[in-house]
Amino acid sequence: MLEEVERWLRTRSWSVTDRPLHQIMAAKRATGQSVSVVLPALNEEGTVGDIVAIIRHDLMQQVPLVDEIVVVDSGSTDRTSEVAAAAGATVVHRDGILPRIPTVPGKGEVLWRSLLATRGDIVCFIDADLKEFSSDFVSGIVGPLLTTPGVDLVKAMYDRPLGAAAGQGGRVTELMARPLLNMHWPQLAGFVQPLGGEYAARRTLLEQLPFPVGYGVELGMLVDALHLVGLDSLAQVDVGVRKHRHQDGQALGRMSAAIYRTAQLRLARGHLIRPSLTQFERGEDGFEPRTYSVDTEERPPMIEIAEYAARKAA
Repeated sequence: MLEEVERWLRTRSWSVTDRPLHQIMAAKRATGQSVSVVLPALNEEGTVGDIVAIIRHDLMQQVPLVDEIVVVDSGSTDRTSEVAAAAGATVVHRDGILPRIPTVPGKGEVLWRSLLATRGDIVCFIDADLKEFSSDFVSGIVGPLLTTPGVDLVKAMYDRPLGAAAGQGGRVTELMARPLLNMHWPQLAGFVQPLGGEYAARRTLLEQLPFPVGYGVELGMLVDALHLVGLDSLAQVDVGVRKHRHQDGQALGRMSAAIYRTAQLRLARGHLIRPSLTQFERGEDGFEPRTYSVDTEERPPMIEIAEYAARKAA
């Protein structure tokens, strides 16, 4: 490991217990910064309500750390929107944000558009499929942005059990993202969960970053932030254990392809002759091919969007 990374692990890797909530609140009052929490959601009626309710109770009602909770529904066919609204979130639909630009499927698309649907100086992203959720996920990653000058982006780190096996989740991280980062961006080798969906950042950083529209958004954001603000502006906080719904192997394959494409673009702004992935499923007549396109589109930095610039100027 690079000496720079070893130093970073000592100075920019923390535990949620390192910053008591009263310390975080004192820093918020002193700096006057506002905090938005964003949950990108697609068919998460079973979990989104509990997450919203816990954040509202712990971090809005008991202490005013969070100023708004926004659930961005990316086309759910279940009761995700109704459950989130009943729990106290502001619910907006992906297609209703920046309607001038037609939407495309993908998590990164939702996160990008959320910048126009929120106003916080700090934006905290939380996946909507978490089980046994704790508000430590929010306070833990928002805390350093309020208390430590020079920190611009904070990722959560945690154990990811797979069924009864401790630490076996995060298969795409171990098989795809971590090797890519270690080989091509070794300064980022210290991140425990580089693909984790729980992270917070200053709006002034997020609005300058391009957003891959699909699964490559987390890797792309880390790499781009490293080049834009440097390693010491990035940090991570241990928040314990993350439990969520796991995807099947083929879905993980599609995720891996999108992440590899994101990395490739950043390595050389290169060109794939065929940006697609063929997988196989057994059918009545043997194995049948299924070909999926790989996410290749990226949204520009939000600061370049006229509607966003107009809102900032207002």
